[in-house]
Amino acid sequence: MIAKKNIFKILLLFLLLHLIIWTLVPSITNKNLPLDTIEALAWGSNLDWGFNKHPPLSAFAVELFYKIFGNQDWAYYFLSQIFVVFSFFIIFKLASELFKNDLFAFLSILLLESIYFYNFTSPEFNVNISQLPFWALSVYFTWRCINHDKISDYIFLGIFIALGILSKYLFLYLLIGISLFFLYLAYKGKKISFSKLFLSGLVTLIVIFPHLIWLYKNDFISLTYGLNRAGGGKDLFDHISFPVIFIGKQLGILIPFMFMAFFLIKKFKFEIKFQNKNIIFLVFTFLVPILSIILTSVIMGAKIRTMWMTPFYLLVGISIIEIYKKRLNLNLKKFFFVFFVFFFFSPAMYLIVSISNDFKRTDYEGKEIARLVQNKWDDYFSNDIKIVVGDEWYAGNLSYHLSSRPKWIIDLKNKTSDVGTDEGVIYTGNPKVLKKICPGIYGTIKPVGYCMIGRR
Repeated sequence: MIAKKNIFKILLLFLLLHLIIWTLVPSITNKNLPLDTIEALAWGSNLDWGFNKHPPLSAFAVELFYKIFGNQDWAYYFLSQIFVVFSFFIIFKLASELFKNDLFAFLSILLLESIYFYNFTSPEFNVNISQLPFWALSVYFTWRCINHDKISDYIFLGIFIALGILSKYLFLYLLIGISLFFLYLAYKGKKISFSKLFLSGLVTLIVIFPHLIWLYKNDFISLTYGLNRAGGGKDLFDHISFPVIFIGKQLGILIPFMFMAFFLIKKFKFEIKFQNKNIIFLVFTFLVPILSIILTSVIMGAKIRTMWMTPFYLLVGISIIEIYKKRLNLNLKKFFFVFFVFFFFSPAMYLIVSISNDFKRTDYEGKEIARLVQNKWDDYFSNDIKIVVGDEWYAGNLSYHLSSRPKWIIDLKNKTSDVGTDEGVIYTGNPKVLKKICPGIYGTIKPVGYCMIGRR
C-alpha cells in the first residue's frame, strides 16, 4: 500500500513524466507538426470567432503559444500534453471526492494511460485534445454543484461548458448527460436550485454568444461541415453497420484498459447498485454521452470517427474503480509492472513508427519549403509576405514556418487582380489553375503550385 501522504507526490511525478516524454518523443522524431496542429495554427494566424471546420478555441490556444514560442515545434507538443495532464489532474480531484480515497483516485488515473487517445495520438493538438480539460472541469463542477451548491460552482460550470462547446460541438453530448442528470435528480425529488442552473446556462450563452453571431454571419458553415463529415446513411444497412463497426472499434480501444484492470480487480463480478449516488452520477456523465453518440449513429446512419471519442473516456478509470472498489487487489506489484509496460511501450512504439515510416505528414519538409519560398520572394520583392492563400496544410505550413507569420486565408475567390502589390501575397493551389489566373511570379512546391504578388 502507498502511504496517503505520498500519493499526491507520486501523482505529480507521473504527470510530469507523461508531460516530458510525450513532448520530447515527437519533438525529436517528427520533421513537421501533424496536420491538425498546422490547421489550428493556420486559423490562429487569422483569429476569428469561428472557422470553416470548427469553433475557435483550439486556434486561440495555439496562437497564444505562437506569441510566446514562435515556430518551435516542441511548444505545440508541450501544449497538447498540458491539456492532457491537466485533465488527468482534474479527474483525480473528482475521483478523490467521489471515493474519499486518494489511492483509488490515483489508480483511476493510472488506468487512463492504457487509452491510446491520451498517449499515442496525444501529440497532435487538435479540437479533440482541446476539449479535454473543459470536459473534465464540467464534470467536476457538476459534482460540486450537487454536493456543495455554491453559486460560484454554477458559474464555473457555465464557463467550462461554454469553453468546451467552443472547442468542439461534440461537447454537446456531455451537456446532454449533465442536463439529464439534473432532470433525473429533480424527478427523484432532490432539491435542485433551478435559479442557479439558469445562471449557469446564461453564463454559457454569454461566453459562446460571439461564436453564435459568427455562425449566423457565416451561414453556419462549421456546423454544416460537422454534419457532412459524419454523413448520413444512404440505406438501412448504414444505420446498422456504422454503429456496429463503431462499437467494435471502441471495444478494441478498451482491450489494453481491460488488460490492465485485470491485474487490479480480484474477481470480475458485475454488480451495480443504482441507488449509489456515485453510480448514478457516472451513468449520466460517462455512459449517457457514449450511448447518445451511438444512438446518433443508429438514427442518422452517421459514421462516427474513432478520434472523436477522445474526451469520452476520461471517466472510464473512475467508473471501473467505482464498480469494483470492493473487489480491488491492493497488492499492486503486478499492476504497477503492467502499468510501466504500457507507460513506456507507447512512446517506444511511437518512436519506432516515426523513424521507420517515411511517408507521414509529419515528414513533410515544411521548414525547407518555407526557406526556399522565402529566398525566391527575396529575389523579386522588397516587402514582407503578409498573406498566404490556400488549404490549411500547404498554405498553413507556409504561414507557420515563414518568419513574417503571414495570415492564412483559405480562398480569395481567385480575385488575384484585386490584390495590391503592397499586401505581399502567396497563393498555393493547383499549378495549372494558378498559372492561368495569377499575374505574379509563378513556381511550384511539389506537388503544389504557388504564385507571389509583392512590391518590386
